[in-house]
This record gives sequence, C-alpha cells and structure tokens, in this order.
Amino acid sequence: MTKYRTLLLATVGFNFSFLIWFSFAPFTGPMADEFGLSLAEIGILASAAIWLAPFGRILTGWLSDKFGAPTVFAIVLGYVGVFSMASAFAQSYAVFFVERLIVATAGITFVIGIQHVSEWFEEEQLGTAEGIYAGIGNAGAAGGALILPRVFGSGWNGPLFSTNWRAAFFYTGVVSIVLAVVYYVFGEAAKSDAKRQATKDSASFKGWFFTATRYGTVVLALAYVMTFGLELSMNGWLATYYREGFNTDNLVLASTFAATFSVAAGLLRPIGGYVSDVLARKQKDILPVFQGRYREQWTFVTLCFVVLSMFGMTAAGLSGQVLLAVGAGFLVGTACALAEGSIFAQVPAMFPNSSGAVAGVVGGIGTVGGIVYPLVYSAPYLPNLHTGYSVVAVSMVPIVLLTAWVFQPKIASVANEAGFVSQQESTVTSDD
Repeated sequence: MTKYRTLLLATVGFNFSFLIWFSFAPFTGPMADEFGLSLAEIGILASAAIWLAPFGRILTGWLSDKFGAPTVFAIVLGYVGVFSMASAFAQSYAVFFVERLIVATAGITFVIGIQHVSEWFEEEQLGTAEGIYAGIGNAGAAGGALILPRVFGSGWNGPLFSTNWRAAFFYTGVVSIVLAVVYYVFGEAAKSDAKRQATKDSASFKGWFFTATRYGTVVLALAYVMTFGLELSMNGWLATYYREGFNTDNLVLASTFAATFSVAAGLLRPIGGYVSDVLARKQKDILPVFQGRYREQWTFVTLCFVVLSMFGMTAAGLSGQVLLAVGAGFLVGTACALAEGSIFAQVPAMFPNSSGAVAGVVGGIGTVGGIVYPLVYSAPYLPNLHTGYSVVAVSMVPIVLLTAWVFQPKIASVANEAGFVSQQESTVTSDD
C-alpha cells in the first residue's frame, strides 16, 4: 500500500539525514588535531550543528503543507549532499565551519517527514506511525557513530578510495543526492486530493501564526526542547565526553559508547507513540490528576523520566566507572525516546490539517536544546565534565511545571484553540 511505502520512504530519508547531520561527531578528535581546536571549540562545533535548525524546521514545516513533502524533502537532501561533498575539500577551518553549518540543515527534514506521514495515516495510528518514522530515523545518528569510524577511521589514502573524515563527508554527500532523486520520483504528497487541498489551504501565515501560539503548540515545543534538543546535544557530545571524561584515545570505542545512547533514543521511540495510541484508544487514566487527557498523562510521565535520568547521568559519571556512565546514557536515551514519541503522537492528533506547520514550530523550537546544552556540558566554569548534566536537568523543571498546568483537563481540552494570542490579535498581527 502507498501509505506504507510513504512511511518507508520518509523513514529511510530521515535516517540518512540524521546520519549525515551528525557525521562529524565520530571525527572530532582528528578534526581538532588538523584544525587546532580546543575542547571548548569542539563544544561550539557540536552546538553549531543545530544553529540553523530552529528557523529551518519552522519554514520547511509550512512549505511541506504548501507544496508537498516529496518536493521539499528532495530539495533539502540535494543541497545537503552538495555541501557535504564540498566540506571534504575545505582547507581552512572558517570555510569548513560554514559548509558544515549548511550540511547540518539536514536535520530540518524531520518535520517534512512528520507532515508526509500524517497525510497518509489515520488518527488512531498516528502515534505508532510517527514513532516508527522518527525512531528509526533518529537511529541514523547511531548508524553514523557505529559505521563511519569503522569504514573511514583508519586514515588510509589510496588512488581510488580514502578512509578518513574527509572521505566520509564526500561519500555521504553522494548518497544524499541519490536519495533526493529517489524521494522526488517515488513520493506522493497525500492519500487523496481532498486531503492535499485541505492541508494546502491551511498553509497561510495567518493560519500558521494562530496555531503557533496555541497552548498545545507552545507547551509541546518547550517539552521538545528538553527531549529532542537533549538528544541532539548528546549525539554531538557523547563521543567527546566518553573520550575526554574517561581518558580514552580509542576513537572507535568512544563512538561505540556514544552509539548506545543513539540506539535507545531512536529505536525505542515507537514505544512512546504506541503507548500514547493505546491509552487514547482505551481511554485509560494513569495519572488521575489529568483525568480524561490520556495522551497528556503519558507525555507528562515521560518528561519526568527525562529529568530524573539526567541526574543519574551525573551520578554515574562521578563514579568514575565508564560502563556505568554508558548505561546511564542508554537510560537517558530511553527517556528521550519515550517522551519524543508521546509528543509527536499529540501533534498531528491535535492539529490534523496543519500538522506540518505545528511540527515545524515544535521541532524547530525543540532544537534549541541542541544548541544550548553542549555549551553547558563543555562550560569551563564547571568543576568537571559530569556535572553539566545535572545543571541541564535543573533547567528542565520549569518546563515540566508548565506542562502540568497546560495538561489540566480544563485547559488541555481547548489547547488547540486557546492560546497566548487571541484570534482577533492573530488576525490583526497577520494583516499588519
């Protein structure tokens, strides 16, 4: 069936987008040696990988509603591939930095795929379908951490094939361009002309501004800061953390340790969406204080799990036992996966005809965590590399409290209609 082909196409495209997005992470050591980078500068590079994602996701979410996912996905994969290939030949760090900034916009494909999948699946299947898409897609970071240093990490240079970080960037760029062509040729925008037209008609600035300021959109966007933003930060940082925090120079070993987080954060995400679907379908309360708001209850539980697991990450690191720290990282990845799956089960269920726009806002704002958190992890004022996780956990508490307020039945029942800007204010602002 076409809807399952769509799910496969979107998942493969996003999986590779995630791989190429964080393809730099396993090679921070060799790149630091070649360009003379300090630990703090590596932290900035990890943060920079997210800089363009917030605006890019917001824009492409709306563009996907307007022009259809296949066209937008193909364009992004195409130019990302070109700049990835170009970065393989950069001789100055300034040129390399700019080119990798552009490559990092591969991460904006997330909202394109979310929109594409939501155009084909019914409401009762959305959480599971979106969880499969995003979960397997996010696992691309693990694939990059496991595969790239093994294939391209030996430093051998031959007449036809080189195995180093430059070769990794060149050949992943080639694959990206091939996938762009495949997506454009085989992708279909929606399950029916009526569905496509309804989504297209909602893609106005007025409609976007209204949905972007609803309570549901805002609280889910902030929740995504502390979940997906956290995942992005860990994908770009953990290989460095396990190498520097536990004094190992083994590139493959450090990347393998980091990949355990990415595996959990990616492959377990469908569970978060599936549980949300089951609770909504069976109308089962697990937190009586949010009675009747079934998806919201599960989302709140998973957000609390994220905060607690981050404190555990610091405790494990301070123990000095690297395997304990790897296990704690896996636990953080699990918490991220469950929370992200639950959040994106709510997005298309709440906003069925503007899922691209809302996914863009939630996904775009959510990436801010990926920008800020690496700077905390590598901050020079911290006593060690382990305490930054607890600092981040403390910063998440206000977000959890805000979700508790919005998820009250009285507010949650109108969270897709009521918001921080009224309908009249939205109209005036849009007209101006």
